[in-house]
Amino acid sequence: MASSQTTRWLWRNVTLFDGLEQLPEPMVVLVEQGRVAGLWPESGFDPSLARGAKEAASGGVMTPGLVDCHTHLVYAGDRAGEFEQRLEGVSYETIARNGGGILSSVRATRAASEDELIAASLPRLDALLADGVTTLEIKSGYGLTVADELKMLRVARRLGELRPVRVLTSLLGAHALPPEYAGRADDYVSLVCDAMIPAAAREGLADAVDVFCEGIAFSPAQCERVFQAAQRHGLAIKAHAEQLSNLGGSALAASYGALSADHIEYLDEAGVQAMAEAGTVAVLLPGAFHVLRETQLPPIELLRRYGVPMAVASDANPGTSPICMPTLMANLACTLFRLTPREALAGMTAHGARALGLGLGRIAVGAPADLCLWDIQQPGELAYAVQAGRLRQRVFNGEVAYAR
Repeated sequence: MASSQTTRWLWRNVTLFDGLEQLPEPMVVLVEQGRVAGLWPESGFDPSLARGAKEAASGGVMTPGLVDCHTHLVYAGDRAGEFEQRLEGVSYETIARNGGGILSSVRATRAASEDELIAASLPRLDALLADGVTTLEIKSGYGLTVADELKMLRVARRLGELRPVRVLTSLLGAHALPPEYAGRADDYVSLVCDAMIPAAAREGLADAVDVFCEGIAFSPAQCERVFQAAQRHGLAIKAHAEQLSNLGGSALAASYGALSADHIEYLDEAGVQAMAEAGTVAVLLPGAFHVLRETQLPPIELLRRYGVPMAVASDANPGTSPICMPTLMANLACTLFRLTPREALAGMTAHGARALGLGLGRIAVGAPADLCLWDIQQPGELAYAVQAGRLRQRVFNGEVAYAR
């Protein structure tokens, strides 16, 4: 179904999840000029309010377009061998320290051209779109040189031009220590702060700067230097923190006004409180938890108690979450982390958008018209069942970009 922003589209009799809650009765939705122009209960709808609009569909469940706020979608190669090693008892940390892990993807990504990276990444992107994604974040972090990190960011920007999707980018230069800097972590952090971040900012390639604050990656002091450099260049801050241990990275990121702290399995109450006070979103990544067979659960009850918004994302990456199915993440967030289906869906819409600093992820009059229509009866089915092919329509920026 083709459309344009000059077309007025009307959906009738939809069960509507608005990004935070399911509305109590079937609704009518009008879209015009890229935004939600009208929202009425079906029972009292006056058709004259939408005169001239084309009916796009009737029935089904409508949600905001899904927001995947944490992905590593651009990379070359694969790490299936490491998957086998972990199943044979080798730890993630041991694999990383032996030159595998992130550094394995670094070698393959450095050797790939931009066109080769696009060819490798497009099928992964298409899988996300087929499962309802209208906005996603893509991190660098598999280049670890100025030229290769910028190459990854350029590819991420190009992906957003090749498909009807909104792509935000995060510079994750502080992802791992490259082999040429072995034993010189502080010198590498200087490269990130003094060359990589300024270059990405100058070329407009990054929306945010991310770090991996962990024993196998970078210390809190080193991450703080990166945060300070990001602030100097007007870039938002995000952090991989408390995934394998509690180094206080989430609280540190929150002290710099971070949009989000991600993974957070080992987050303590002081860190939760710091995030609550700063308005920092907790991004839950159940795919990595599942693939790594982790047992340390994120502090869900503490996050609820302090009112910290919880986003849910795929963490799509070659090593620890090679999964490009966001609705599976909703299921895993419920089954592994005990989120409710409502919390999981809010985490992939309203809270996912907040983790990117965006005013998206809601269905309300005046909101951007990024929408999904699903062939299900209730919103909770998206988290209950793991099943491809339920997406009937995907609306991006007011245009019906996909229809089945």
